[in-house]
Amino acid sequence: MNSVEAAPAGAQNRILRKVAVRLMPFLILLYFVNYLDRVNIGFAGPNGMNDELGLTATAFGFASGIFFIGYLVLEVPSNLALHRFGARKWLARIMITWGVVATVMAFVPSPTALIVLRFLLGVAEAGFFPGIILYLTYWFPAVQRAKAVALFMTAVPVSSAIGATVSSALISTGHGIFGLSGWRFMFLVEGIPAMLLAVVTWFYLTDRPSQAKWLSPQERAWLTEQLEAERAQTETAHGWPLRKALTHPRILALAFVYFGIAYGLYALGFFLPTIIKGFEQQYGTDLSTMETGLITAVPYVIGAVAMVLWAAHGDRTRERVWHVALPMLLGGICIPIALYLGNPVSAMVAVTICAVGVCAALPTFWALPSNFLAGTAAAGGIALINSLGNISGFAAPYITGALKDATGSQKTGLWVVGIVMVAAAITVVALRAAPRAEQQESTDARSES
Repeated sequence: MNSVEAAPAGAQNRILRKVAVRLMPFLILLYFVNYLDRVNIGFAGPNGMNDELGLTATAFGFASGIFFIGYLVLEVPSNLALHRFGARKWLARIMITWGVVATVMAFVPSPTALIVLRFLLGVAEAGFFPGIILYLTYWFPAVQRAKAVALFMTAVPVSSAIGATVSSALISTGHGIFGLSGWRFMFLVEGIPAMLLAVVTWFYLTDRPSQAKWLSPQERAWLTEQLEAERAQTETAHGWPLRKALTHPRILALAFVYFGIAYGLYALGFFLPTIIKGFEQQYGTDLSTMETGLITAVPYVIGAVAMVLWAAHGDRTRERVWHVALPMLLGGICIPIALYLGNPVSAMVAVTICAVGVCAALPTFWALPSNFLAGTAAAGGIALINSLGNISGFAAPYITGALKDATGSQKTGLWVVGIVMVAAAITVVALRAAPRAEQQESTDARSES
């Protein structure tokens, strides 16, 4: 195994399966807990929190979204710190701080305190998601990266599906325990796992393949050489320094594409339980908290399956752009019509198609920036895309809530979701560059280095 080509295909697949089995279940668990702590306010709001704290839909949207302002401020420096100090230490640090803040939210006394704590939660979590995306580039070659990212990101729909049921159960059964309201008990219980997993992360994760004692010396050598060769090829072909990765129009355009994907994700994540509760008025349904949680889970269960299958298809075909654009177009077209349909079943079908579109686009999108970013430029560029894109995490719940207050209906907010998703799909198609343009760009990058 003295060269990248020396390992037969069977051995290569065996090594990468070994890496996936070692890392992916644990990373999925971490993101499951992370995403649940990020969006569980969506279950708290319509189940007692809004009434107890006196929150309007606009105030609830603002409190939900302010998380992402704190997230934006520290995203890039956090990812650069992870690249410098290693994933094991830095991710453990992130998890301790976010776990503390998430737990303290159980005792929030006022709307102002809620807003402050949500902001601090974003500061604490900054760098976690792009750090994992960067970490996967240290372990998986580009040809299998979209599949690895897809497996990791199944935590989003799984967290939304299982989290909807678990959060609803905690709210229903936890009322009065320790003298807390049900939604406060939910925050308390769901904040603790992050702190416990931080300790496990410190001892379990391995920063780089060269340090992996759970691989044989031959396996470590092959994987390290494979990834180093790929990194060198990327830097030779594009040669983007950190400054360029933080300012190039393509990075900013990709940030807008991710903004559109995340806009749909967070609009659903924060307001889907509220929308389903609204079926009572619109369609005359009568749903308990647990029934609302179970119905909320359905789009995400189907989305999780679509996410893995669509990403695997993208890896097989080596096509990325249309694997992002098509599901975004489908979801963006379907979501605005959801509340115009005549019954709750057809409305949920439209919402489910939107969720499938968002879930299918997410992992393949993250294969795009790693095609021309490596090393420190990848750390900074990926973090910038994620941080700018996640402004939608503030915009989506705030705009959706404000439009609900202004119009008395969720319909206008869902039209905005659809328009943003379709615009993102058009943008990613427009980003396809001709080979000649790529070559000229590479020449310019080398002359700047």
